Amino acid sequence: MKFIELTVHTTSEASEIVSDVMWEYTSYGVTVCDHNDILALQRDSTVFWDYMDDSVAESKPDVLVKCYFAPAEADKISAVMEEIRARRALAEGAIDFGTLEDTKREVDGDDWIDVWKKHFRPIHIGMIVVVPEWISYSAEEGEKIVSLDSSMAFGTGEHETTRMCVELLQEYVKEGDVILDVGCGSGILGISAAKLGAKLCYLSDLDPIAVKSATHNALKSGVAEKVIVSEANLLDGADRKADLLLANITAEVLALLAPSVPNALKEGGTLILSGIIKERLAFVKETYAALGFTLLNERCEGEWCALVYKK
Repeated sequence: MKFIELTVHTTSEASEIVSDVMWEYTSYGVTVCDHNDILALQRDSTVFWDYMDDSVAESKPDVLVKCYFAPAEADKISAVMEEIRARRALAEGAIDFGTLEDTKREVDGDDWIDVWKKHFRPIHIGMIVVVPEWISYSAEEGEKIVSLDSSMAFGTGEHETTRMCVELLQEYVKEGDVILDVGCGSGILGISAAKLGAKLCYLSDLDPIAVKSATHNALKSGVAEKVIVSEANLLDGADRKADLLLANITAEVLALLAPSVPNALKEGGTLILSGIIKERLAFVKETYAALGFTLLNERCEGEWCALVYKK
């Protein structure tokens, strides 16, 4: 389906008023693109960036507020702009509305999930085969299928960080291991560990959608009895020790995780870390070396790296 996208140039202080007006006329969505939000996140000590293009930090005066209409509703656009200008007149001298320049264009409104599904095919990572749950696939000898509907949470096996973790699991998981998967996303890593012989896999994620997705995928993959998924921030509330701990996150968050890892990992246990951009590799290695972990393996693909440690 095609849509008409209306974009209005305004200011941060007026953006909420503009978006409120748009919501009165459309049910197809409103977005606010405010560069000041990015700068605020950059200053927020609770938000961590692995890397950011320098141009992102440059000041940009315009805030873009966008809304969408079906072609048959094109006549609503003039009504939206009239109402926005009326609000500006009422607030004259108190609120700066900016230029209120408006542009219109036709955009394709194809459902992104359906489009993505057309291109996602089984992914072979050693003996693990990641199979979309809407595709019928018969395992060949030695293959272990992870059934995935990852339309709700990150992790399909296509990204280098996930793929390296699945490859490393096949080297380090032992029959009967207890696994901790921190920041599990779709659950692909913990589920793969269960398929590779782990006895129990405890998965956690801060995002409730990820928790729902990982639980669903464990059931579809036939390992629900070995996989326990919980909503938690990193290792908060973890009261068990693992034979192998997984974390495929980012360098800065891996550093935050580090102090709690020794208490969550058995003596002689294995730690697999990924999601590390090359520029932050030395930082992560220094952080975990300072805790007394021994580096066993280092692997990089493209600009991403994964590390394996022993406690």
